[in-house]
Amino acid sequence: MEKSTTFKWHNKIWFVVLVLSFGWLFLHYAYFIVNADDNIFIFLGHRFATTTKFHGSSHYRLPFSKDIHVAREESQYDNRPPVTNVNTLLPEKNHENVRDSVQSLDTIVNEKKHENGRGSFENVNTIQYEKKRANGIKKHRHKHRKVLPKKNHEVENVGMVPNASRENHFSKDNNKVDAKSMVKKREGMKNGAIVTNKDPCAGRYIYVHEIPSRFNEDMLKNCASLNKWTNMCDFTSNLGLGPVIEDSTSVFLKRGWFKTSQFLLEVIFHNRMTQYKCLTKDSTIASAIYVPYYAGLDVSRYLWFSNASMRDADSLDLVKWLREKPEWRKMWGGDHFMVAGRITWDFRRIKRDSEDWGNQLLVLPETKNMTVLVIEKSPWANNDFAIPYPTYFHPSRVDQVFSWLRKMRKQKRPYLFCFAGAPRPGREDSIRGHLFNQCRVAEKKCKLLECQVREESKCHQPAYVMEVFQSSEFCLQPPGDSYTRRSIFDSILAGCIPVFFHPGSAYIQYLWHLPKDYTTYSVFISEKDVQDGKVSIEKILNEIPKGKVRYMRAEIIKLIPRIIYTDPRFRLDAVEDAFDVTIKRVLERVDKLRKGVDSSLRVKEELTWKHSLSGIVGEQKWDNFFVRKAV
Repeated sequence: MEKSTTFKWHNKIWFVVLVLSFGWLFLHYAYFIVNADDNIFIFLGHRFATTTKFHGSSHYRLPFSKDIHVAREESQYDNRPPVTNVNTLLPEKNHENVRDSVQSLDTIVNEKKHENGRGSFENVNTIQYEKKRANGIKKHRHKHRKVLPKKNHEVENVGMVPNASRENHFSKDNNKVDAKSMVKKREGMKNGAIVTNKDPCAGRYIYVHEIPSRFNEDMLKNCASLNKWTNMCDFTSNLGLGPVIEDSTSVFLKRGWFKTSQFLLEVIFHNRMTQYKCLTKDSTIASAIYVPYYAGLDVSRYLWFSNASMRDADSLDLVKWLREKPEWRKMWGGDHFMVAGRITWDFRRIKRDSEDWGNQLLVLPETKNMTVLVIEKSPWANNDFAIPYPTYFHPSRVDQVFSWLRKMRKQKRPYLFCFAGAPRPGREDSIRGHLFNQCRVAEKKCKLLECQVREESKCHQPAYVMEVFQSSEFCLQPPGDSYTRRSIFDSILAGCIPVFFHPGSAYIQYLWHLPKDYTTYSVFISEKDVQDGKVSIEKILNEIPKGKVRYMRAEIIKLIPRIIYTDPRFRLDAVEDAFDVTIKRVLERVDKLRKGVDSSLRVKEELTWKHSLSGIVGEQKWDNFFVRKAV
């Protein structure tokens, strides 16, 4: 009986010890509490540290005043990984910094008491800070805590400054915080309140002209008349993306694919502009002005069987409308830009009353001052700039982009090269016949997709085209009716390395979107060597080392986000697409024009391609490719 009683008492004692141990562990864990709403770490009731973003990553910093020393070396902070979840990352050695955090809390309480009514500190309740301060001192019993003397200068809580740079807060000599210099470096002092957030849209505002609907919307309402040969109404659906592709094969992803026309870039761009973050209705603060004129759709109605006056009518009316606006007189059109969704030659008829091809949009005095975006530019003009053709892929989510990139990296490619295109028997300078012959000879290594003019041709079916490109290491991209072709961007989208035969097909065209060093992402074979029968395409491509091929493919796949236009109905902030790249470069050009430092304007137009490519206007290896024909 006595032993049983003793045993029970022992059990009770161990139970009490166990409970106390768990309680001690719980209290120890409770030392760290994260206030997720304010991004502030609380240590035993004290404001301990804040998280502030530096150039895209987060770091911990103490809320400090002028005379508070930084607890650790700055370099130690640099080694911290970027903060992805503040609830899982806590500062080390918090107990060593309690004194500084309490000192900083004194400062915060005093400052907040005197700042009632100042902006964000209005109606501040300091009781909670007083209580936390008292509790912290009581629990930690800091015998040597120094009370900060009151200062006349304002002490800034750096946790409130998300975009501050590290140099603004640390003295390189002694790692002390210089609050006075911090205040001087802040922009926008007003009534004693420090304005720390800069305008993220400064230098990026775009004003959109509200032009008469006959220059854009009315054309879409009459979509059946946009093209002499094709009813464009289906292609204008989904904000210009065209019909959704319902694919049961493994060629595409489940979503984000559309049967997009190559000539609807104006509509896609206009709708994409509605998602631009820095639109303004105040033209006086705009860095650039967008003119949503559907120039390509306009001229396409009259390219065949119409006289010159009909082709020119709307473009002449548009520039007259622009001239009468106050925004035009600011830079006489130098800050205006627009999209003409066809090749430049559709807008460059030289003679006013001739029956030559196209209209005169790009040779008008007004548009020569503007920045005009086309799918193919002239090598001899400085007012048009080439941007990518629309492809079939218009993702609405970031994960769709990354899923496609992963798919292209893993894609098996049984063919060395491929060619998808139609012959050009009526053109003596065309090398397409030679490419057909070389591909047929190397049938085990070359995949051929011969296109026909008729609508039901496989080349008009996105699945057939993309399947050919996905199965090949290299894709042949000869000139077509002009230097460029949409197929260039379809092949890049498929992770297929393009093979060019004329530098005008890409190298002088898409300088905003493709690398200037063309050897990193493409192969160049002179079309003259092909015509003369001097080269075997199969042999040239076979001799490229496998390691270089892998490198080039990796570079191609990295380019994919830059050459696609995302779905205009969604905003993908994590992806910089062709639209984003274009807007950035347009703003840069307008800024140079405004400052008078655009060097391209000092170059003769016939030498523009040289200046754009290398900045050198002297003799170059590609001079024979750009011999301008006399008009």
